[in-house]
Amino acid sequence: MEAVGCPIAAIVRGVVALIAVAAMAFGQLPDFKETKARAEQGDPEAQYNLAVMHDMGIGAPKNYTESGKWYAKAAAQGVAEAQFQLGVRYYEHGKQAKKNYETAFSWFYKAALQGMAEAQYNVGLMYQLGRGVATNRVEAYKWYIVSAAQGYAKSLAARENLAGDLPRKDVAEGERRAAAFEPKRTFQPQANLAAANGDPPRGSGTGFFVTEDGYLITNFHVVSGATSCMVKTRVGKFPARVVKSDEKNDLALLKVIGTFPALPVGNSKEAKLGDPVFTIGFPNLDVQGVEPKLTRGDINSMAGIKDDPRHFQISVPVQPGNSGGPLVDASGNVVGVVTMRLGDWRTLKLTGALPQNVNYAVKSSHVRDLVDAVPEAAKKLKVTRGDVRPTGEVAKQVEDAVAIVLSY
Repeated sequence: MEAVGCPIAAIVRGVVALIAVAAMAFGQLPDFKETKARAEQGDPEAQYNLAVMHDMGIGAPKNYTESGKWYAKAAAQGVAEAQFQLGVRYYEHGKQAKKNYETAFSWFYKAALQGMAEAQYNVGLMYQLGRGVATNRVEAYKWYIVSAAQGYAKSLAARENLAGDLPRKDVAEGERRAAAFEPKRTFQPQANLAAANGDPPRGSGTGFFVTEDGYLITNFHVVSGATSCMVKTRVGKFPARVVKSDEKNDLALLKVIGTFPALPVGNSKEAKLGDPVFTIGFPNLDVQGVEPKLTRGDINSMAGIKDDPRHFQISVPVQPGNSGGPLVDASGNVVGVVTMRLGDWRTLKLTGALPQNVNYAVKSSHVRDLVDAVPEAAKKLKVTRGDVRPTGEVAKQVEDAVAIVLSY
């Protein structure tokens, strides 16, 4: 657990991680000349990409002044990632002038209002320490809760640490404020995910291939109501059609034309309480980018909400966009499909307490039932494995087989 009382180290470490994400926030960065031309015409996505290119020396020489200029232009148009980067820059120069901390807080706050977990953590930290804003531990607690609700690890730790120091009435007030908070995204950077007709997706989730000839599993709610679907892998975007669905268990089987790495669907009946599991998915595309994200945890219960036998309860952190992702065991077998999480806001309003990373996956037995209903897919399922393998090896296998599912 990282100490909350080391703000510069905590924020700067967060910056390094964010810059790595930022370079992929809008997909692969385009040609420098094309990006610069679009940026000069006022395109906020291009302005942000150009800032990243100058910041990291991708396709252009590193230039701190130029990257700052373009971050500022993109931030002024509501790009949360650019607002965060400006906050970082002003914070780094906070010791030189108090006003720099105040400006840093202002930019972090703008990004936090749009739902950016890293910015929300920094806002909470600055409220707690009185850095750039008057000390307000209730507000700090509120922002830690909001950030932690997205699975941001530093906020989870900070939330628990601060709760132990606050009077009960302040904890209750912080939770009330968090429950009332609703992020409002100003700019949706999804141009790279547009369909052929230029329309952005109405929704997105995660899926994984279960046969090498393109049968893919995702959640039913990811594709429900869609007029068309696309699947995005590392090698490109492919049209997909829904072959079979199971609305009761929130599953859908899609078909994509092509050859893809696939995952073996294991027997969920062999899973045990306490087994380590993980998922790889694509949460919050507009904030976290299109690079796959791995989270891990354990099987906490062999049943779901109200002892629903169809589900596992898991401690694997998941967020919007993880829906449909594979829940994988130490051998690389799919034992479930990430389906839902116990929502922080709703649970807080209903019970007066925050859930502690309570998430659910539908068991793989229901995946097998769905695939078995399509003989062409069933006969091509991969053989499951029984040997425990190195985590990195299994993770690479899963990464190669997962995809973004876009519904239009």
